[in-house]
Amino acid sequence: MRNNKESALAARAYAFLLLKYRQRSVKEISGRLRKKKFSEEIIKETLDFLREKKFIDDPGFARAWIKERLVRGIGPRRLFQELKLKGIDKQVIESHLSQAKEYYSETETIRSLAERRFNSLKDLDQQTAKRRVYAFLLRRGFSPDAVIDTVNQYDNS
Repeated sequence: MRNNKESALAARAYAFLLLKYRQRSVKEISGRLRKKKFSEEIIKETLDFLREKKFIDDPGFARAWIKERLVRGIGPRRLFQELKLKGIDKQVIESHLSQAKEYYSETETIRSLAERRFNSLKDLDQQTAKRRVYAFLLRRGFSPDAVIDTVNQYDNS
C-alpha cells in the first residue's frame, strides 16, 4: 500500500495526464480519481491543488466547451445536458449559454445543417427527408420550434 505522499503524487500525475488531452470539470476529475481507487482525502487534496493552481475551473471549462461545441453544430439544449452531466452548475451553464447567443445564431446554424442534410437525402421522398432532418436536428439539441420553422421552409425544395 502506498503512503499518503506517494498517493497524492500519483493522483496529481493521473489528473495531469487527463488534463493533457482536454480541459475537464471538477466532477470528471474526481470521478476518474475514484475509479482509480484513490481515497476521498487524496481526491479532495488533489482537486484543491488543481483549483488553486487554476488547472481546473468549471466556469472556464463551460465557456470553452460551449464555444467548441457550438462551432461543431451542437444546439443549446444538448450543450445544457452535456454540461449538466459533467457536473457544471445550472446557473453557470445558463449564464454562458446566454453570453454565447451574442455571437451565435441558432437559426443560421439550423438552416446550414438542414440544407446539408437535405442535400444528402435528396433521393428520398420529401416527407421522409423532412422527418429525418427534423429528428437529426432535435438530436443535435436545437429547439423544436426553430427546427419546425426551418424544416417547413423546405416544402417546395
